[in-house]
Amino acid sequence: MDKATAYLGLGSNLGNRQQMLAQALVQLSRKVAVEAVSSLYETKPLYHADQPLFLNAACRISTSLGPHQLLTLVKGIESKLGRQPNSHNTPRPIDIDILIYDDLVMQSQTLTIPHPRMLERAFVLIPLAEIAPDLVHPVEVLTISQLAQKLSPDGVWLLGATLAYPEGGRHVPNIG
Repeated sequence: MDKATAYLGLGSNLGNRQQMLAQALVQLSRKVAVEAVSSLYETKPLYHADQPLFLNAACRISTSLGPHQLLTLVKGIESKLGRQPNSHNTPRPIDIDILIYDDLVMQSQTLTIPHPRMLERAFVLIPLAEIAPDLVHPVEVLTISQLAQKLSPDGVWLLGATLAYPEGGRHVPNIG
């Protein structure tokens, strides 16, 4: 199978949030090539405000895994890092969402690509626009930068920090 380019959203609001995101990238890099990672953004919870602030980031990967295989990988990483099943919109140590997979548009019982709620989430679009401003959303046919500009950046704060990540899986990032 040819390599696909996919974009993932990462978030954490329990425990050492930065370390959780870094560990998720380490785990991902064992199976896919992590090519770019956005800055870190601290964000207000969107759906249930009575929980800790999130740290969010986006990353670009290259993979020979199909979409459902990639979903299995990210769900396995979430589980390994302590995420409980069915903890949607509640505090969690790690959340990894497949946002875009090449120009694929699909919907199954377990996976919808592009991510169905990414267009309403500044905490997704702002970090994604940082690493892929000219990427065209396969349904909206607008760039990620254009889509991000449609949302209010309220509740999304650039921390100015980045996560070191294992380029091509060749080294372990500094988790400091």
